[in-house]
Amino acid sequence: MRLADELLERIRAQETRYDEQAYLFVLASIEFLQARLPERRHVSGQELAAAVRDFAREQFGLMAPSVLGHWGVTETRDIGRIVFTLVDVGLLVTQPGDRLEDFDGAFDFMTAFDRWSYVWQGVPNEGAGGGERRREVS
Repeated sequence: MRLADELLERIRAQETRYDEQAYLFVLASIEFLQARLPERRHVSGQELAAAVRDFAREQFGLMAPSVLGHWGVTETRDIGRIVFTLVDVGLLVTQPGDRLEDFDGAFDFMTAFDRWSYVWQGVPNEGAGGGERRREVS
C-alpha cells in the first residue's frame, strides 16, 4: 500500500523525518485498535501509542524496534508527530484538548520490544487439525 503522490507531497511539506511506511503503519494501528473496541470512538494518544506497540509486536515480532527505527520512529512522541501531521493534511481529526504531549512517555522504546516481553505466536496453521502453538522466547 502507498499514499497517493499528492498526499505524500503534502505530508513531506509538513514533516520529513519519517518514512512513508510509518504513516501507513500508524493508520493501520488505528484500525487495529478500533477493531478491538466495542464500538468506534476517539482514542487518546496513550491508547494509540500502545496500539502501535502491540501491532508492531504482532506484525514484526522481535524485529519491531528495528523496523520502526528504520522508519524514523524511536520514541512515542514520534507517533504523535505522525498523527498530528496526518491531522494537518486532513486524514485524521482531533478532539479539543488533544496535544502532541499526550503521546509522551506512553511506553519506553528501550524495553517495550525486548525479547523478554515477546511471546511467539507460532507459525499459522491453515490446515485442518492443527493446534495453535505458542511458546515464550527466552
